[in-house]
Amino acid sequence: MKKKLFPIGRPSVLRHTNALSILALLREAGICSRADLVRASGLSAPTVTNVVRDLLAADLVEPLGEGESSGGRPPDLIRFKAKRGCVLAVQITAGDIRFLLADLDGNELEKLVLPLSEMKTTPEAVCGYIGEGLGTLLRKQRMTRDQLLVLVVGVPAITNVEEGIVLAISTLEGWRSVKLRAMLHKIVGCMVIVENDINLAALGERYRGASRNETDFAYISIGKNVGAGIVLNGKIHHGAQWSAGEIAYLRLPNTSRKQLTVLEFGELESVLTSSGILASWREQMREGRSAISSAQQVLDLAEAGEALAKGIVQYRSGIVADMVLNLCLILNPALILLGGTIGEHPALLRGVQQQLEGSEFGVTRVLAGVLGDAAALWGAVMLALDFVPEVLLPPAPR
Repeated sequence: MKKKLFPIGRPSVLRHTNALSILALLREAGICSRADLVRASGLSAPTVTNVVRDLLAADLVEPLGEGESSGGRPPDLIRFKAKRGCVLAVQITAGDIRFLLADLDGNELEKLVLPLSEMKTTPEAVCGYIGEGLGTLLRKQRMTRDQLLVLVVGVPAITNVEEGIVLAISTLEGWRSVKLRAMLHKIVGCMVIVENDINLAALGERYRGASRNETDFAYISIGKNVGAGIVLNGKIHHGAQWSAGEIAYLRLPNTSRKQLTVLEFGELESVLTSSGILASWREQMREGRSAISSAQQVLDLAEAGEALAKGIVQYRSGIVADMVLNLCLILNPALILLGGTIGEHPALLRGVQQQLEGSEFGVTRVLAGVLGDAAALWGAVMLALDFVPEVLLPPAPR
């Protein structure tokens, strides 16, 4: 447990700050003693004792009895009570709604997938499905609605995170300027955060994936859609109009110069996505070639050395390499991650790495994400856990 410094202020503010700090240390350390907290926090022993007493009274900490003695009196061990509540991660896609319920240590409790085929997909309908899914998950865990502390929802759209408004989702019914946070808060009654799904995927890879402990990196997702999540100083960079990372709308040479609109796909999505790769294969396919039904198969053929597939992938690798280089020159991150079913494929990753060889500056490490479809859900869990102390220990009224 590393020693941390905490701010000084008025007594009421200081008490609240101390409680948040000790709670954060407990969540980070797992099992520890009061003496451990004194050493890690820099606070006095009486202050730590008072804070721990308050946390025990609030049912946020549980005693574990005496630990092993190092020569003196055995220490009383305590830990954060992770089962005090739960957080829910939800990802809305064009085809389904995915759920991940976790305890307050970030351990998975339950998962659920609700298909949206032949279902209404209006904002009201989707919010109803989320409420029903939450009820199912809580019943399985024998938990109550008031134990849900934070709900984080990932959406495939530009999102005003401050106001919880989804700008537009073209693949669902009636999703334009949707006040999703307010709608869901009426259903779940807890803190609700709405965020772009690729931003959450970037956080997921930082939480328990390929970019752990990285504070500055970019995550480029290429699959059915194209987008990027940019993490600077450990936080998602949203931009002035919440559209940072919307790389699908980047201008490409020799393509149309039409004005950008949120209800239409960007130029890169017509080229890089799984549908674009499959369309390119079919256009170039000759007589006698075996039928190919997915972009994954095209990438697998390229990996095996098939000439036509290699050409298709090489062209895409060049576009991605240009994006990577541009991001590196503008942001100079420590790492670029490629995610999504296309981005994580070894054929594309190797092609990108080869095309970046020889650049004397600007290019950093380029790796594949490791969490796959689960990245956004785990990013939502990470974001939810960041807000748990604020929910459990709200500041005293002034």
